[in-house]
Amino acid sequence: MRGVDYFIPAFALALAFTAKLPALVRTWRSPMVRSVCALIAIGASGWFFAAPPMIGRVNRWTGVPNVSAPLVYGIAAAFSCASIVLVIHWRGGDEPTVRRNVLRWIGGTAVVVVALAVLFALGDAPVERRRDFDTYYATTPFIREAIVTYLAAHTATALVVTTTCWRWASEVPRGWVKNGLLTLVMGFSLNFAFAFLKATAVAARWVGGDLDTLSTDIAPPVGSVGAGLATLGFLLPLFAPRAEETWRAWLSYRRMYPLWRALHAHPAVRTSRMKLPWWSRIEIRATQRATQVTDAIRDLSPFLDTRSRSALEDRAAAEGHTARDVRAMAAAAMVHAALRAPATPPQEQDTANDGTQLLGNAALGECGYEWFATLSDHFVRIQESGPVLLASGAPEST
Repeated sequence: MRGVDYFIPAFALALAFTAKLPALVRTWRSPMVRSVCALIAIGASGWFFAAPPMIGRVNRWTGVPNVSAPLVYGIAAAFSCASIVLVIHWRGGDEPTVRRNVLRWIGGTAVVVVALAVLFALGDAPVERRRDFDTYYATTPFIREAIVTYLAAHTATALVVTTTCWRWASEVPRGWVKNGLLTLVMGFSLNFAFAFLKATAVAARWVGGDLDTLSTDIAPPVGSVGAGLATLGFLLPLFAPRAEETWRAWLSYRRMYPLWRALHAHPAVRTSRMKLPWWSRIEIRATQRATQVTDAIRDLSPFLDTRSRSALEDRAAAEGHTARDVRAMAAAAMVHAALRAPATPPQEQDTANDGTQLLGNAALGECGYEWFATLSDHFVRIQESGPVLLASGAPEST
């Protein structure tokens, strides 16, 4: 694997940490937020310092050949600990029990990190090995024990996270949490495979064999994919719902445009077209467009034949549409007819009608901008398919 293969995920995680930093400052006391930020930061540093170019630089900067080995081992152990701690906080439970379990894992990881440093200091590894440190020094006193300690800790945490997330995934309904848990299962299963491949190659050295390719060629990409999936598994429930909402808002914003444009082309519509700053969130822009559509329909109320609403809804319901679509289809037909009506409002009109009868319980605060996007979709279909029969028995006027 090239250096860029490590630096790209490191940079992506650094961006994710930057995005979470304001939440960390605002809610520092939240164990969940601290755990998430710690996991992202440790993951980014792990990818960064595991890159072969950085391994060589750290060794040169410190003047100690192979000092990157215990550093990367320690970061990997810390990442595994952060993963377990986040799972513990994520699942929740009795607060004293959660705190006790978290402290146990942090304490155990601290012991592993200290042991790695001490064993490396006691050993002798004078020849720099950037890719095959594990197998090259597999039989060196103290270095051998450091390698075994790292692999044992990595294997244990991978098994714990995999089994815990698998059991939990079977208990939760479908959604981003379940998707995240299943992704974690895949990621830490690959982490277990990584440790198994490394351990097999090391054990082969102990008995005089040579399976170094398992450690130097196969294990690194397996571990990299596993680490990436593990990080993704934690980030999915955190960022995916927001990304999904942003995408839905963008689609709704675009889908409302044909109806918004048609309404604002009518001379009776007087609503303001206040422009939002370019940095405004798409959710705010979609809400504004839905509000403008609502106000425009109310301006159009003198032209609305609300007597047709029940018949149009009955017709749509008879075709098997959902209640949500039934309301939107009826409203779209009446708006389309009103926009095609003569410029002078009808002489006989329900003076109590201000457009709220048309909107019904689909007010913006109740249904949101997605309902208005559905309304616009049906409006476009009516434009393409032709006039709709109204309560009078005659089609829309042209």
